[in-house]
Amino acid sequence: MKYYTHCNIYASCMQWKSEKSQKLLNKLGQLIRKKRLDITGKSLNMFSYEFDLNPGNICKIETGKIEPKFVMLWRIAEALSIPLSELIRELENEIDFNLIEK
Repeated sequence: MKYYTHCNIYASCMQWKSEKSQKLLNKLGQLIRKKRLDITGKSLNMFSYEFDLNPGNICKIETGKIEPKFVMLWRIAEALSIPLSELIRELENEIDFNLIEK
């Protein structure tokens, strides 16, 4: 199964997401959602409102529908009061594959 998303709304280029890339996005989203609930206990809307984050984007990140930008991940980590490196480390421990085949 292949996933495609527009990489620029003004251009006709398409970005291809492999199954592994999509699996990684799904794991990241699940981890962020788990952290949000475990650490803050807040609903998505309350979390977004309190930390000035777009609830639509947070929802899409948590469901693996979009690839979050680095700055957004940093802001989410700050809102969770954890270093971004901790979030990445936990994600690395949860995945059992490489994105690039060697």
